[in-house]
Amino acid sequence: MAIQSFSKGSKTPLTVTVTHSSLERRLEFLLTLIWRKGFGSGHCIKVLRLTTRKSDTAVEFRCRNVEAATEGCEFSLPFFFTGMFQEGPSVISSPPLQFMPWMSLSPGLGSPFPWLGELKSEERGLYLIHLLVTCANHVAAGSLENANIGLEQISHLASADGDTMQRIAAYFTQALADRVLKAWPGLHKALNSTKISSVQERIHVQNLFFELCPFLKLAYVITNQAIVEAMEGEKMVHIIDLNCFEPAQWINLFQTFNARPEGPPHLRITGIHEQKEVLDHMALRLTEEAEKWDIPFRFNPVVCKLENLDLETLRVKTGEALAVSSVLQLHSLLVTDDEMLRRINSPSMSKNLNTNLSQRVLQMNQRTLGEWLKKEPVHAYSPSSDLASPSPLSPLALTPAPKMVNFLTALRGMSPKLIVITEQESNHNGSTLMERVLEALNFYAALFDCLESTVSRAPVERQKVEKMLFGEEIKNIIACEGVERKERHEKLEKWILRLELAGFGKVPLSYHGMLQAGRLLQTNNYDGYKIKEDNGRVAICWQERPLYSMSAWGFRQ
Repeated sequence: MAIQSFSKGSKTPLTVTVTHSSLERRLEFLLTLIWRKGFGSGHCIKVLRLTTRKSDTAVEFRCRNVEAATEGCEFSLPFFFTGMFQEGPSVISSPPLQFMPWMSLSPGLGSPFPWLGELKSEERGLYLIHLLVTCANHVAAGSLENANIGLEQISHLASADGDTMQRIAAYFTQALADRVLKAWPGLHKALNSTKISSVQERIHVQNLFFELCPFLKLAYVITNQAIVEAMEGEKMVHIIDLNCFEPAQWINLFQTFNARPEGPPHLRITGIHEQKEVLDHMALRLTEEAEKWDIPFRFNPVVCKLENLDLETLRVKTGEALAVSSVLQLHSLLVTDDEMLRRINSPSMSKNLNTNLSQRVLQMNQRTLGEWLKKEPVHAYSPSSDLASPSPLSPLALTPAPKMVNFLTALRGMSPKLIVITEQESNHNGSTLMERVLEALNFYAALFDCLESTVSRAPVERQKVEKMLFGEEIKNIIACEGVERKERHEKLEKWILRLELAGFGKVPLSYHGMLQAGRLLQTNNYDGYKIKEDNGRVAICWQERPLYSMSAWGFRQ
């Protein structure tokens, strides 16, 4: 990075040139000027708007309207900007508070930098991102003193009722602090001993999320239409709902089934939930609605957590066509003992692991294996060192999950005609803390942003969703490890591999269902939300960012 120097009083534009030949688009950044001479609180930083223009060999950062400068000034790009210009994967790391080493705050003194409160929302947001990632690096490295300093800095800017980035920072700060506290189990347990986690509160917050954002509504519409089309002509239909808490989904299905030319089928819904009261409410509502729409109906409640469910107890009757609906549930079956996996992946056991994994993959359905080899012919299966770092799209890259394998094996044994899966479209199941922090920042920034756009800041309902749903998910992703870490979201590409390995075949989602989802967005003025289809699968997006993915699968002979 080349920096043009100039003397005090010069009005010559400052030019910073970063050599990079593959930048594809116009960018806007903020450059922070650090005045090394005579710095003092309140006047040592000035933030200026930058634009960039692309040439074949360089990107020039032109900083205009520089009214005053001084010899000895040091100009630097925050590390999360410079990382964007590296060839290949960006690896974010930063020495302790390297960006602004002189800004370390002394505990208990309050904010000595009143100018922090004068930052514009965008400037403050970028600064918070830098502080959060730097602090997470310290937490990951076990540098508790630097982590404590970072947490205090963030606390001066974060706010649970501020703008989008302030709210995100508040919950990420809590998560990082909770992780640090777990180094002292006694202290952590003492501070959390009086907290009450109510299942009823969690259900209430899920209902609020359903009302405030269209994501679940869209998932239900697309799932229902896929079921209707798959069950065309069937006289007996059995649906297993892996998270049965919202009657609205199945009430809509009753109406559609009632309109069939051949009349509605005999319908049985098996609802799975850990709370009996929830299933009792579902049974009452659905039975009333079934009578209203003249649907022959039976509700079968199963009080159980999904991770403890024995599918063999859900008997499918002869002649029943089976469909399974899973909305934001399957990832809970990815829970595993991470420490055990680390021992398994030690060099002393890697040879046996590679052999076992190779055998497992070669036992796949021949068509699935062939399709995969076409995608990645270079990485043919052989017991070589390459298996230690497989391609992300390789079945060998999947995190071992015994519960998931057992569940999918048992499910395949039930020969379902259709399975519709909705999951978070983000990889929060990385093995390292920094992987999860960076992925979670991107994902939840979009979720908080869509709430900011859809709901004003004041309503207590929005605060409940952010704190009790998103905040708790963030805490679980960042603060927990091993069997405690249940929010192990994975992207669609991983789910495709898992389902294909289990012997399921792709079923394209209904085009008519996507049209219905589009109309729902249009009629309710859900601006900014989008439905995108790719090869028979669906992404539910905020702006251009996919947040939830949907795919459908069937039993393959």
